[in-house]
Amino acid sequence: MDEASDPPAAERAFFTALVEAGPEALDRVLADDFLLIDVMKGAEITRASLLEVLGSGQLRFEVIEPAEQRVRLYPTTAVVTGRTRMSGRFAGAPFAALSRYTHVYVEQQGRWRLVAAQGTPIAPEPEQPAATPPAQATAASTTNRTGC
Repeated sequence: MDEASDPPAAERAFFTALVEAGPEALDRVLADDFLLIDVMKGAEITRASLLEVLGSGQLRFEVIEPAEQRVRLYPTTAVVTGRTRMSGRFAGAPFAALSRYTHVYVEQQGRWRLVAAQGTPIAPEPEQPAATPPAQATAASTTNRTGC
């Protein structure tokens, strides 16, 4: 099956090409006017910029784990939403991110091409204070009442 024969196949091809830093595979799945809104800073990244930063090795994805993917299909457009856990290196510095994303694909000449991608960071869950066991809570309140 062609790697971009349907939106889920194109989505798999996109993530695989990012991890493998495969500019040829990315070239096939990205539309000429592709635009990425970066998950880390919200910057606009063009197709040429993404291919350059991956091709030079400045950006390396070690892991991208997509989950909760949903595909909404329209006659020549598909909107894919999901969640990712990713890690890698940018300019030698490690990074890790949890994100929700939206990818928009259009069918062009029988292939699904990615035209837009937007990532939004998922904030880590706040740590909950440890619950005080009931016996300690009772002892603490008794101590406070007696002044001891």
